[in-house]
Amino acid sequence: VQLQASGGGLVQAGGYLRLSCVASGGTVSTYGMGWFRQAPGNEREFVASVNWLGINYGDSVKGRFAVSRDNAKNSVYLQMNSLKPEDTAVYYCAADSNDRIRNPRTFELYEYWGQGTQVTVSS
Repeated sequence: VQLQASGGGLVQAGGYLRLSCVASGGTVSTYGMGWFRQAPGNEREFVASVNWLGINYGDSVKGRFAVSRDNAKNSVYLQMNSLKPEDTAVYYCAADSNDRIRNPRTFELYEYWGQGTQVTVSS
């Protein structure tokens, strides 16, 4: 399974971006999918997930970000609104091919990872 994340860029605070994650060699509709981010010097942080448990968000993005899945395009998206400078990070999508993760916030439980896409929010 290969995951290709895209859609990052430079945006001003208060702006928005939409990240995409396209899967090849696997079927997103049957996977648990997650989004994580990592800023320099920080640990990898949970952003959002969609899996057998439903949809979950990290506390810092609740109400601003929305995750969705398009099975026809074998893709997962992360709509990011009201962006803040502290949202600046490399964003990664991840897949759990068995869709059995009980704690989707734990990045070590995901099998497959995309290469990451840089999001930079200027103040």
